[in-house]
Amino acid sequence: MKPLNSDKKPGYILPNIGRMLQQNVQLFGQKVVYQEREHCGDYVGIIWEDFFQNIEKIALNLQRHGYKKGDKIVLFSSNRLEMLELELAVMASGGIAVPIFAYFNQDTAELLINHSDASYLAVGGQQQLNNLSGKLELKKIFVFDPIEDDRFSNLMQFSELLRDHDRSESAIDLEIQPDDICLNMYTSGTMGTPKCVQLTHKNILSQQAALSSLWNLDDQDRFLSYLPWHHSFGGIFELFTALYNGATLSLESSYGKDPEVIMENWGKVQPTVFLSVPKVYQALVELTKQSLKAEEMFFNSGLKFVFTAAAPLPKKLSDEFEKRGIPVIEGWGLTETSPCCTLTDPDLKREPGVVGKPIPGVSIRIAEDNEIQVKGPNVMVGYYNNEEANKDIFTDDGWYRTGDVGELTENGLKLITRKDRIFKLSNGEKVVPTDFEKQIEMKCHYVAYSIVSGTGRDYPVALIFPNKKLLKNPDYEVSPSEGCFYPRDLKELSRCLRGCLHDANCGIRQKFTKIKGAVIIDDELSVDDCTLTPSMKMAPNNVLEKYKAHLNNLYGANVPVDEEVFVIELDYEPLSQKEFV
Repeated sequence: MKPLNSDKKPGYILPNIGRMLQQNVQLFGQKVVYQEREHCGDYVGIIWEDFFQNIEKIALNLQRHGYKKGDKIVLFSSNRLEMLELELAVMASGGIAVPIFAYFNQDTAELLINHSDASYLAVGGQQQLNNLSGKLELKKIFVFDPIEDDRFSNLMQFSELLRDHDRSESAIDLEIQPDDICLNMYTSGTMGTPKCVQLTHKNILSQQAALSSLWNLDDQDRFLSYLPWHHSFGGIFELFTALYNGATLSLESSYGKDPEVIMENWGKVQPTVFLSVPKVYQALVELTKQSLKAEEMFFNSGLKFVFTAAAPLPKKLSDEFEKRGIPVIEGWGLTETSPCCTLTDPDLKREPGVVGKPIPGVSIRIAEDNEIQVKGPNVMVGYYNNEEANKDIFTDDGWYRTGDVGELTENGLKLITRKDRIFKLSNGEKVVPTDFEKQIEMKCHYVAYSIVSGTGRDYPVALIFPNKKLLKNPDYEVSPSEGCFYPRDLKELSRCLRGCLHDANCGIRQKFTKIKGAVIIDDELSVDDCTLTPSMKMAPNNVLEKYKAHLNNLYGANVPVDEEVFVIELDYEPLSQKEFV
């Protein structure tokens, strides 16, 4: 099939991050580039001139401590000003930044630090230091919070990097080549061990050259940001979109975890652009239904658009924005593609699974096995120190194999599933498990995660993990699907969910892919046990391995399990509301 391309051309691609910073300090010198909320509750920011001076100081002082072009520094911290300044100083002086999730346990953190071959490490504070053994071979460990730890003889306060020395010669390298690597970012690892993606200045800045021809953002725009910078959606797409356009980036003080605090910060910042995932949109829209003031504040006329990624935005949420004239844009991409490949057209009616057309400069094609393949200036160099992963990642003619399965439609690319999620039943029929998983998760708010399995079996079954926040809080108001019984514990949920599972089955065309049974498991997936990635995506292989006994029991085994469970068999007619009551 003929590749799909944008009908627009990308703008001029700046050669490197240093040039972008230099250009912006000249254009936006007195404008606030970044702000955080102080203990008093007010947002306090830093202007471009001071921001750039700090970056120059850090780059120069890094050199004084032996840092040189090509060196790597791991950033083990949650989002904060110091992390941002250090990352940009590293990139702009020819180094390579390696951000990792701020709350990794010791084993995972040290695995990635050692794998990265970094000579330097920066940590947020004591919480990160507590997750390090003290046996790492590093030249320096910079700590953002002013603390001491006797276990580390190479510990240095970040404030030392902000010391004012003679700056007659800048450490910012404006001659860095576009194809030089500046960012090593670990994938979320949904299907196994995280891989280290090597990205260049051109990879990152080509995104902005493309996006600038698609939407109108400038230094008057305001971003309310919680997306973590160790992940490509926040750390590349959102962060550099704000920086590139001179917009003000405001850190959301609950880091996206508390809807009421997000709404409070919303009122203070009044964002013109908001990037998020569906679960957060769901929580915020629910809050607007409890207060006219919150509704008017959230759906305000100054909001240019909202952006969603990572999972489809449920139609009824999309409709809430649409009826108020606020465009919803959805995107698709991977860390390996810096990350954005496609965007939906806000002027077109949104279709489930359709993620739009390629951004300028990017081409997409569908292989014979329906895998999506990508080519463009956004595609990574390759994985760091991973010969096995690099072996077949590019086709002979240079296209990146994404591992996603999809099809091309009139309105753009339609996602189907991950290639490695498709499994075969005992009769040889292929099952796309995400068809059912998407239906049930979008239909029932009381389901946090679901996973369908059945490799080599006669029929598929499902593991379901409840949204305990809703079940445990009777005062939490939710707008359920029609016919929902408002369950308040797992027993009620198991009875209520039978109808939702039946409806989800009815929405699947092929009879052999309908699930025959499900089990609700009284347990929560988490980052700590690796059943969730740091970006809160389910890690299917790890989930199936941990809860293997529950799967076997659905097929007739009688294996003892630790968690309370409620089994649902689907050879029935759905309950009516009257029967339930």
